[in-house]
Amino acid sequence: MLFFTASGALGLISLSLSLLSIPVSGEGAVSASVGRERLSLSTGWRFSRSTTRPDKLVYDRRPDVSGQNGLTILKSWILPSANDFISDPAKRHQRPTGAPGSDVPFVQGTYNDSEWETVDLPHDWAIKGPFYTGGNGPVTGGMGRLPVQGVAWYRRKITVNPEDDGKLIYLDIDGAMSYAMVWLNGNLVGGWPYGYSSFRLDLTPYLESGQDNQLAIRLDNPVDSSRWYPGGGIYRNIWLTKVDRIHVAQWGTYITSKEVSSQSAVLDLIVQVKNSAPITQQIDATTDVHLLDPENGQKGAKVAEFPRTAISIPANQTRPLNASVAIQNPQLWGPPPAMHPNLYVASTRLYAGNETIDTYETRFGIRSLTYDGGKGLLVNGEHVRIQGVNQHHDLGALGAAFNLRAAERQLEILRDLGSNAIRTSHNPPAPELLDLADRMGFLVLDEVFDCWERQKTTNDYHLIFSDWHEPILRSFLRRDRNHPSVIAWSFGNEVGEQSTSAAGATLARELHDIVHEEDPTRQSTASMNTAKPDMPFPQALDIISLNYQGEGIRDSGSYAGLPGTKTPPVYPDFHNKFPGKMIWSSESAAALSTRGTYLFPVTNEYSAPVTSGAGGGGDSRALQVSAYELYTADFGASPDKAFVAQDNNSFVAGEFVWSGWDYLGEPTPYDSARSSYFGIIDLSGFKKDRYFLYQARWRPDLKTAHILPHWTWPDRVGQVTPVHVFSAADEAELFLNGKSQGRLKKGASNYRFRWDKIVYQPGQLSVATYKNGEPWANSTVRTTGEATQLRLMADRPTIKADGSDLSFITAEVLDSDGDVVPRATNTISFSISGPGEIVATDNGNPADMTSFPSADRKAFNGLALAIVRPRKEAPGQIIVSAAATDLKAVQVTLTAQ
Repeated sequence: MLFFTASGALGLISLSLSLLSIPVSGEGAVSASVGRERLSLSTGWRFSRSTTRPDKLVYDRRPDVSGQNGLTILKSWILPSANDFISDPAKRHQRPTGAPGSDVPFVQGTYNDSEWETVDLPHDWAIKGPFYTGGNGPVTGGMGRLPVQGVAWYRRKITVNPEDDGKLIYLDIDGAMSYAMVWLNGNLVGGWPYGYSSFRLDLTPYLESGQDNQLAIRLDNPVDSSRWYPGGGIYRNIWLTKVDRIHVAQWGTYITSKEVSSQSAVLDLIVQVKNSAPITQQIDATTDVHLLDPENGQKGAKVAEFPRTAISIPANQTRPLNASVAIQNPQLWGPPPAMHPNLYVASTRLYAGNETIDTYETRFGIRSLTYDGGKGLLVNGEHVRIQGVNQHHDLGALGAAFNLRAAERQLEILRDLGSNAIRTSHNPPAPELLDLADRMGFLVLDEVFDCWERQKTTNDYHLIFSDWHEPILRSFLRRDRNHPSVIAWSFGNEVGEQSTSAAGATLARELHDIVHEEDPTRQSTASMNTAKPDMPFPQALDIISLNYQGEGIRDSGSYAGLPGTKTPPVYPDFHNKFPGKMIWSSESAAALSTRGTYLFPVTNEYSAPVTSGAGGGGDSRALQVSAYELYTADFGASPDKAFVAQDNNSFVAGEFVWSGWDYLGEPTPYDSARSSYFGIIDLSGFKKDRYFLYQARWRPDLKTAHILPHWTWPDRVGQVTPVHVFSAADEAELFLNGKSQGRLKKGASNYRFRWDKIVYQPGQLSVATYKNGEPWANSTVRTTGEATQLRLMADRPTIKADGSDLSFITAEVLDSDGDVVPRATNTISFSISGPGEIVATDNGNPADMTSFPSADRKAFNGLALAIVRPRKEAPGQIIVSAAATDLKAVQVTLTAQ
């Protein structure tokens, strides 16, 4: 299966592989094929949440739970749910006797839940707020100041028809936050405590055929359980899967490839077949390979066929089937723009005699990876520099509840930026996100853990790590290992164990070995912010992943006097110690800003920590950070400083910037805010100035010139107001009201043009840029007048009437000339008519504590956002209106079809 060549002297490891997606694309709600049916359970749920513990249940003893002697602890009944992902049979768990929780009213079919809230899934109970403000709320800024805590129950009926008798009925949950436990007809089925895992439970023993079966799911979200906003609820998709007792196991196909070229590739297939019948079964398997149109999910021409394979499977056992086939002229998967993300689909059929008993369709792409200690990453033999970002799992004003269109929009804006990679910080993503990455050609560093045995917060997942790290890791790998977008695995982020000498390295090696047992085709890593080259920890890693250490931490200038660990730039030290290992920055920069906010005076340095003093870039009363894009967290660096470190060390494979988008929680440097300042893009999806700095670097052929700040400063006439320009050009001349302010050339290690002595006068500011002596791009900003009108713009005027598609409506506050008024804060009232609803509004301001469902939203520096969802199966025109006091109202029309 594994095609592997290595040369330690050259620091070269080459892996060729072809990778599968999950059996049914997350982009479709229902799938039925011969022998298998997958049904969405997204609608018709009843929901109730309590901040007390009315059911007297708990997974295990926990620091935040009082009165634990009177509670029923369910851990022993939940642990067996992990058995399929524990390799040593002796370590698997035996379920105790008894039926704990069966006397709780919420699990019983006779309980009257008519007063409970009706919800559809995915669902995040906390996102509607309200925000906790002040210093005494149970949830502080780190977790987003939203009510994520509490015990919640979800209930609905499911019916299994008599024709399904004899089949296995599985409940597949893509993610539930957190400590999920499931009852059916009053019987505890099982559960899974890690809120980011996808997991499966067998409902079959507890089902009553032809009857209404009561499904009840309990979640328990602790306070102080995360460093960012985790959300709360069944926040990803949930499915009912019906299969024959002999079937392809969960995440049961795995394709690798070797000898990959544009002329041919050899595919190796493993199919794990599970026999849940009480007798030995003889089965045959075939697999056909087709081209795939990723836009509509339709199979194209058949291009290959694996040989028919026969196997005998003992009762209640799982056995692998192996087969190989050569494919001619493969259409390779690779990241744009140099390559195209071509996809295939493999259709596996199981036969008992002449009867088809299961059909399992999986998507995959063919491509090779090379990890080179000197050159970085090669895809299909071509060097690809990692231009990546870190992405937390929330979707801004929609919270943690996964929505395909919202995730796609995030990736579209990142693609326009020039980003080609994402790191799933710091947990498994929704499976549909990887489907999108496959289709759009993003590279993915897929991450599973933020902590191991050493805690970062009181109630985080260190509490379950010893029991659950193996099943969490193996299930994560089996689910995701088949996506061509995934280029590497990360099994830890800044874990405390990185600096515990041999003990931490031993645990890292254990996790590393599990990864390579499940997927020997990719390299793995863990991100280090304190471990140094001479420590044992990095020896356990295939890839050296550095968080901020590459550019240095608190090492120079105004950082030098700050408290905390100080680290000089260490790219060369790690490269010298591990010349054969690829090195990248898994977190770079950690710059801070609020969109459209500029504070004066401006630092003369090219990177500086945020402070509240003169030139410090921070306003601790307004909770704003200057957008000159020079200011950072105290451990961070400006983009400019990070670029210098990378450019001075050509062996660095690239970077994952912290972060791509602002996210809920972790509002450094102001805990009293609701959301982060780290993003290149704000929480609403509006581009910060930093966007154009990265775009100039990542898309050097794009002819743009971006001027900052805006030029409407009635209170700054006659005062020094620095002007910066971001462009891929190498020369620029600035003009104020037609008069040249000087022509500048970029020097070595310069990534922006700076005119720091410009004296503000109202009027017109323009720049002309040049590259290699030729005109490149021009840009102009003007002093605006008073706000007189609004403008609405939809990201897509036509959307699907499926109840889940979205249109993102940008509202701009304009003057009479149609220019955005850059400091406008008018309150905008949104309304809607037709078959749709406004599900959330936002403006990207981390300090705005207006609940997201509110239809009234203050503009923040001239902009606001409304998110519109069409009603299911209700096509027609949707009219979105916006009004504000003393401004001309406006409408935009959407078509749902």
